[in-house]
Amino acid sequence: MTDKKKKKDENEKEEIVAEAVEDTESTENAESETDKLKEEIENLKAELAESKNAFYKAYADTENTKRRLQNEFEKSNKYKLQDFGKEVLPIIDNLERALQVNTDSEELKNYAKGFEMIYAQLVEVLKKQGIVEIDCLNKEFDANYHHAIMQEAKEGVESGIVIEVLQKGYMLKDRILRPALVKVSE
Repeated sequence: MTDKKKKKDENEKEEIVAEAVEDTESTENAESETDKLKEEIENLKAELAESKNAFYKAYADTENTKRRLQNEFEKSNKYKLQDFGKEVLPIIDNLERALQVNTDSEELKNYAKGFEMIYAQLVEVLKKQGIVEIDCLNKEFDANYHHAIMQEAKEGVESGIVIEVLQKGYMLKDRILRPALVKVSE
């Protein structure tokens, strides 16, 4: 073989080796780049999961706040007449006392009739707003609805029964506005 041919073969071998080294480096670079991209994808997935979690927590907090405010509004709206009712009850008591007065005077009977009409209208308005009388006469004493002021032994009535209502009690929807003052059998 001649020197030229040897050199040519050596150059070809060097080119093949250089190409192989280049291919290996390019494969390593590609693998390295792929690993970097995979790592970046994993980081982005973790960041996305973290963002989703934060979003769901914020959404849940917002929904809970919305629900709590709605419940507070409904409760406030439901019992808005509580203070008004407490102030009106003494007026109803006084009207009832006025209606219990017996008279022979025709003029006073006309006034009594007017008081009855006013009383009936006032009671009806309160019923429409959810303020109702607690029915307790001849019922079993219940400390949730009644306030016992006196006890009396009464024949034919078992113990713990309300035998007289001294002051009517009232409820506003499902809440006690004023307990009934009662006399209970012993």
